[in-house]
Amino acid sequence: MAHARQSTPLIAIDAVVIDIETTGLDPKTARVVELASVRLSGGRLDEAKAFRRLVNPGMPIPAAASDIHGISDAAVAGALPFAPVWSEFSQTLGDAVLIGHTVGFDLAVLKRECERAGFAWMQPPTLDTRLLAEIAEPALADYSIESLAAWLGLEITDRHTALGDAHSAAQIFQALLPKLRESNIRTLAEAARACRALTKVLEEHHRAGWAEAVPPIDAGDGAPTRIDSYPYRHRASAIMTPARFIGEHAAISTALAEMTTSRISSLFVVPQESDAPRPEDTGIITERDILRMLARDGAAALAVPVTHAMSRPLATVPADAFAYLAISRMNRLKVRHLGVTDEVGKVIGALSARDLLRLRAESGLLLGDTIDQASDVHDLGQAWAQVTRVAADLLREGLPAREIAAVISREIGAMTHRAAVLAEARMMSSGQGVPPCAYAFVVLGSAGRGESLLAMDQDNAIVFAYGEPNDLEDRWFAALGTHVADILHEVGVPYCSGGVMAKNPSWRGSLPVWRKRVRQWIGRSHPQDLLSVDIFFDLRGVHGDGALADTLWREGLDCAAGEAAFAKLLADTAGAVAPGLNWFGRFKTDGGRVDLKKAGLFGIVSTARALALRHHVTEHATSARLAAIKALHLGAEGDLEALIDAQDVFLDLILWQQIQDIAQGIPASNTVEIRRLSRRERERLHAAFEAVAHLEELTRDLLFR
Repeated sequence: MAHARQSTPLIAIDAVVIDIETTGLDPKTARVVELASVRLSGGRLDEAKAFRRLVNPGMPIPAAASDIHGISDAAVAGALPFAPVWSEFSQTLGDAVLIGHTVGFDLAVLKRECERAGFAWMQPPTLDTRLLAEIAEPALADYSIESLAAWLGLEITDRHTALGDAHSAAQIFQALLPKLRESNIRTLAEAARACRALTKVLEEHHRAGWAEAVPPIDAGDGAPTRIDSYPYRHRASAIMTPARFIGEHAAISTALAEMTTSRISSLFVVPQESDAPRPEDTGIITERDILRMLARDGAAALAVPVTHAMSRPLATVPADAFAYLAISRMNRLKVRHLGVTDEVGKVIGALSARDLLRLRAESGLLLGDTIDQASDVHDLGQAWAQVTRVAADLLREGLPAREIAAVISREIGAMTHRAAVLAEARMMSSGQGVPPCAYAFVVLGSAGRGESLLAMDQDNAIVFAYGEPNDLEDRWFAALGTHVADILHEVGVPYCSGGVMAKNPSWRGSLPVWRKRVRQWIGRSHPQDLLSVDIFFDLRGVHGDGALADTLWREGLDCAAGEAAFAKLLADTAGAVAPGLNWFGRFKTDGGRVDLKKAGLFGIVSTARALALRHHVTEHATSARLAAIKALHLGAEGDLEALIDAQDVFLDLILWQQIQDIAQGIPASNTVEIRRLSRRERERLHAAFEAVAHLEELTRDLLFR
């Protein structure tokens, strides 16, 4: 579970916040007289799991200590000694992270108490709220609980009692999280790394005899997870059978005959014969439903309408969903059949447990549909932490980074969808009502192309059915976009530094407004007017009315088709590729690393997008766009194949480095440390840089063919 723990957002952490009261302040001689803790479950303070025990220290309590915490010899006369109290507490700790305020003192005392009692001391992953506070605000004059509470606007009670101070430390930890996010510290590993950088404070603690407050977090992979990669590589559209429909007035005998003849196990029931109904209008009747009716009513069951045996509503998955989502959804809903829907939400296929049985992957489903079921930001954060673990396991299994990126992109889409659901609920509870009209929330850029890795920010937009800028509809969707952006930012998907978010006016609008906007883009003649416009053409709907998103995307492609000048402007706006090799053919590094996005990946993506717009290629993924250009025989096949191979190299190396960095508490980026690459990897990277060396000339040549 190493990767899951390291990448867990602090907002979703499982932790025990501890405090002790002692006989003195010297950790070499102090004995515990009170041990208490409160629990953070998925980042939420769980008042029901508070722990407090008085401890008989086996020695008189000095009066000076009693004056501080109020615990006298009489108070602990009937209390248990440390050993049984620690045994009980250890069971409540489990594998949670330990948090405390100036926790190095507590740890030093507890370590010596354990040694006296004959217990082996194994320090759990630990965070110190005093150190976190200094990271969040280095200029504070004092970092005591009282000072931090005043700074953060918290009300503290029961000061100098173990339970009261543990509760205060938990409140301080939660209040620090937004301030830590401002410093780009979001995960457990990032927080631990930042704490360990406060060397001056840690040296003072060491001189005082305190324990290491924040030990290095284990960056190893732990025991490899057995994971079947098949469900993460194959989509529902590749496994499903075509949908078969039956009218709701048909008899069960008709359904049975159809299933037998077609050798299928289910039929979708619709009000009238329909080729592509929506899930809300559709029921399902399965062979098991018919068998149950026959067992109950005998032959008479064959004459009754299928509506007597069908189930509704129909559970579905999108056609582009991976098989792991279908397996997880079946398990959660306790069903054996799912409908499969297209990009506009119409039922086009069926999936059965029989179809998925060959995957044998239930034990390896680490993602499932946990994101789709998250009830708040804490649940979202816990689910999102699994993405890094799955990426690491799939990479270990030999899955190409391109395919892993598709899984990550699916989860970003699911995160955005769930954030929109939670945002709607927030707006309803605050009295802002339901959406004023149909709308679609869409992702752009790498998430839309299915090429996201682990260093991402938000790129999203909203298209709604009608309304003008700043009117009632637009204001409602501005508020929705703000809530979605805030939710994603809290969970660990940062705000877009370029402002490409639905909360901003340029990235939301009605369908007519978007149509006008796209026409203006294509008619402009200056690259500076087109900053960030290119990622619009990677658009993919993830929430709401899929038909709106699909209509806007296809109309945008149609509008840009054949517009060579516009496509060239988009390519120019992206800028030239930063050379990855110097004049001597050696890697150009900065601090030992090369930014593979700037040195090649972004150029390949931009070229493929521009060529797709120019030649009306209706694909999202970069490799699919380049393959389609190659199929049109517009350029040298070798050049285009080299770009596809180069993209694979860049994705593989970036993802590998991101997983290593995340484990060390280093925020994921697109830079790769050259000295850690094997000889074979260096050769592949060198060839990839050579493939993009003449990208500008290749782009210009293919745009005007």
